[in-house]
Amino acid sequence: MPGSAMHTGNLPATFTSFVGRQAELGEISRLLLTARLVTLIGAGGVGKTRLALEAATVSAKTFPHGAWLVDLAPVREPAAVAGVAATALGVPDPGARTVLEQLAGYLAERRALIVLDNCEHLAGACAELAKTLLSAAPELHILATSRHTLAVTGEHVFTVQPLHPDDAVALLRDRGAAVRPGFQVGEANRDQAARLCADLDGLPLAIELAASRLRTLTVEQVADRLEDRFGVLTSGSPTALPHQRTLRGTVDWSYELCAPAERLLWNRLSVFAGGFDLEAADGVCAGDGIEEREVMDLLDRLVGQSVVLTTETEGLPRYRLLETIREYGRERLAASGEEERLLLQHRNYFLVLARCIAEDWYGPGQVEALGRLRAEHPNLLSALDCDAAPRVRLALVAALSFHWCVGGFLSEGRRQIDRALAAATEPTPERGRALAIAIWVAQAQGDLAAVDRWLDELAALSEQLDDRWMGAQVIGFRGLSAYRQGRPEESVSRYEDAMTASKALGDKLGAVAWLHALACGQAFAGDPRAAETGRQVIAAFEASGERWGRAQVLMALGHNAWARDDREAAKALTRSALESMRGFNDYALTARMLELLAWATAADGDHGQAARLLGAASALWRDVGTSVSAFGPQMAEYHEHCEQAARKALGPAAYAQELAEGGRHDTPGRAIQYALGHGPATWAAGTGPLTPREREVADLVAKGMSNRQIGSRLGLSPRTADRHVQNILGKLGFRSRAQIAAWWSTTQVPTD
Repeated sequence: MPGSAMHTGNLPATFTSFVGRQAELGEISRLLLTARLVTLIGAGGVGKTRLALEAATVSAKTFPHGAWLVDLAPVREPAAVAGVAATALGVPDPGARTVLEQLAGYLAERRALIVLDNCEHLAGACAELAKTLLSAAPELHILATSRHTLAVTGEHVFTVQPLHPDDAVALLRDRGAAVRPGFQVGEANRDQAARLCADLDGLPLAIELAASRLRTLTVEQVADRLEDRFGVLTSGSPTALPHQRTLRGTVDWSYELCAPAERLLWNRLSVFAGGFDLEAADGVCAGDGIEEREVMDLLDRLVGQSVVLTTETEGLPRYRLLETIREYGRERLAASGEEERLLLQHRNYFLVLARCIAEDWYGPGQVEALGRLRAEHPNLLSALDCDAAPRVRLALVAALSFHWCVGGFLSEGRRQIDRALAAATEPTPERGRALAIAIWVAQAQGDLAAVDRWLDELAALSEQLDDRWMGAQVIGFRGLSAYRQGRPEESVSRYEDAMTASKALGDKLGAVAWLHALACGQAFAGDPRAAETGRQVIAAFEASGERWGRAQVLMALGHNAWARDDREAAKALTRSALESMRGFNDYALTARMLELLAWATAADGDHGQAARLLGAASALWRDVGTSVSAFGPQMAEYHEHCEQAARKALGPAAYAQELAEGGRHDTPGRAIQYALGHGPATWAAGTGPLTPREREVADLVAKGMSNRQIGSRLGLSPRTADRHVQNILGKLGFRSRAQIAAWWSTTQVPTD
């Protein structure tokens, strides 16, 4: 089992206290020590999810690789269950294997706890997921919640009962005090509180909804009103289970106590899957009875009534509805005749969001944009399920290109693109744009047969529609295919043609994308123009605040320097590339950078650090399901040479130990932090800690001037010039003037 406790999991922070159930909590925690699948079953609203999350939190220290929540409430397709689980755990999605195989491989050597929440509507798929993962990962434990068992061999079933009367009253007191400071349950109202909780059958959800009314009503008033309501419900629905009558009655009552505008917002919020933010609520729910300026106030009121919960995803403040509340609102929305219109508004909102992110991609905020899309992933899948206008679905899958290819959703992207293309076969511009993204996804997956098939279709479609944008994409992607097939010179020529065609069309995004590809292609091909093209691209990306493409160009230039035996430049450029990759969860790209840094480090004689870097890269390759050899035979040769040199220098046992030490850093973020923590700090030129004067000195160092010459040029004494050089070395963590020169000459932003 790799490493030590590195993961923390994704269990959500709780905003309310956990009341009662201490005996149940202890029993579930003990079960999790030995039982590998524990399923909490019980009626809706009985508190299965909260109990499971509390048990997972209490048990988290037992699982060094994290306790992870997989919320299945918004999922409708059984085929999507494995993908949702992989997304929740942050498992890389290279698309080379099925998601389930990738997830099983990722967990195989990890001791982790997964909370599968809300399994009842996907019981078969959840059972299959549990069986596969538990078979593949001997240290994995699963805690599931469902209204019925999963029927898996070895499953331990724990029935969650309603709260004990004393705990029920304690919960009412706790939640009542939250909405009305000073509220207490004492001699004067204890009997009424007990009666109210008994009428609510001890269901935590029902009690919390009722407690929200204690802001304006007494316990006795709430109990009296609920008692009347339940009498009507019981006579009207004699076949319903008591818990179902109670919960439905409580939600009915809460709904009727809402103002008309609050009810309307409740209904409309039910179209969101997994959660939403204020901007989305404004964009989807405003209009026809709700002014946009009213949404925030109405939302705040629903939070105060325990209808809407506050939460956080990807560090972003968000809201969500409990599934029971969401289903209720969806029923009301359907009955109102608004459902179809709201679903279209929901889809159109996320189409605009995806397009804005795609159009602004080559600029600042890329990490934040990917985080936003990750947070909205359930909503994006829901929007893609909208059956209206298949051409719009094509537009949405195309607009999500960076979500699929950079955000880590290759397999899901491929599935959605295939589905969208199959549903809209007409020769349209939307199909052409979707085909272009399909080609990108297939290229990333290494599915060259699909690439060729779709490239041929896109070429034919561009001629049929006389669409020059499609033609430019065909040229560029044929270049990418040429590179993958070992023809780098051809790839460079095609990238140049694609960039020229994009510029002629006024397609700025396309021109930047193919210039970016050209810079990388020239560097890997050993083209003498690589350094100049690379400087141009880096200058443009520096000016715009772009980081993802800049990291790729820096890595490519580092590889070019390595191929020319310029180790100092190779290391400086690769560290700058890793610095630029902070925040991106790109396993394969980070692993390639670590490999390159390891090769250069070994060549400098630091075989221990080289072995640790290879170990970190190996952990990333393992989890992404590929190796450096996938990027060409030359890469594999460099890796083998580095590995042999390190093993010979250290000895087999020490080499294995260093490799394992590096393997502890098994996510891109930790690997980058480790690599940069054991070498010079990296900064792109024009940024970082250098003062304007120090940047002038760095420029002159790169031009080969001595300290005396620098002082003469800048009107400084040699001693002052020397002090500036020493400051630069210290700030950048470099050891020699050659490193300053390599860093500056390759990453400087031209001033002319």
